[in-house]
Amino acid sequence: MIVAGIGLRAGASWQEVVELISLAVTKAALSLDDIDRLATLDIRADEAGFTTAARHLKLPAIAVPAEAMRAIAPSVRTHSSRVEALHGVGSVAEASALAAAGKDARLLLRRIASTRVTCALAQGVFP
Repeated sequence: MIVAGIGLRAGASWQEVVELISLAVTKAALSLDDIDRLATLDIRADEAGFTTAARHLKLPAIAVPAEAMRAIAPSVRTHSSRVEALHGVGSVAEASALAAAGKDARLLLRRIASTRVTCALAQGVFP
């Protein structure tokens, strides 16, 4: 099962989220139908851009606690010093995808970015 992890700035549009997810699945030689969940940091999970994108794609929206993201931090490949200072992990997109994908999760696609959104894909066995 595959999770699209999303990092987003306040005010990011749902269209920007969906466009970046579409680009991510194309880069990973997948389709939107292959995505099972969207995940993001719990403090961003109520952002309209995230919740509306999840509704638009008809996917569950998962709020990942900061503690779970920090626990998965050693598996994150991309490291933004700004994001690390804010959230204790180098990439919200990668950490949320890995944490939400569950046991033995692995990155399928490292973080890609647009102006206000990041996206990474992870595969694992959901808890």
